Amino acid sequence: MSEKKKTQKKSWFKGLQAEFKKVIWPDKKTLARQTTAVVTVSVLLGAVIAVVDVILRYGIDLLVK
Repeated sequence: MSEKKKTQKKSWFKGLQAEFKKVIWPDKKTLARQTTAVVTVSVLLGAVIAVVDVILRYGIDLLVK
């Protein structure tokens, strides 16, 4: 591997490290609250999609038969 590529890799990793230092990481309480919100919304959305699917399947079955 050439010296230029090694320098580019080191530079890229230093840039990556600098960007990670800029990130404002959430505390545990905020992380738990946001995770709970995401899981809750995902479950509710899944339930809504399932209900709509059952209703549409029932309606299509009525039209086909």
